[in-house]
Amino acid sequence: MAYTPVRLTMHDADAALAQGISAIAAGETEFDLGALQGFDSAAIAVLLAWQRAAHEAGKTLHISRLPPGLASLATLYGVGRLLPLLCKPNCPW
Repeated sequence: MAYTPVRLTMHDADAALAQGISAIAAGETEFDLGALQGFDSAAIAVLLAWQRAAHEAGKTLHISRLPPGLASLATLYGVGRLLPLLCKPNCPW
């Protein structure tokens, strides 16, 4: 697993974005968010930016153990289906 943040809020977004993009550039494609305890809507933007970076690099990004609250935010914003999640069987979308 490339990157396992504990917080991903607007205060952490720039660092998380850079770390994730570096991991993707190094060939990492699976991100484990099981340790994520603090997040806000900035986390959705970071996840989508990681997805875009992976796509531009010709890779498929996988996000595992997405916290239920973050999944709810993604659903609320209508972008849940855009995120490549390894959350089966409990994906909300």
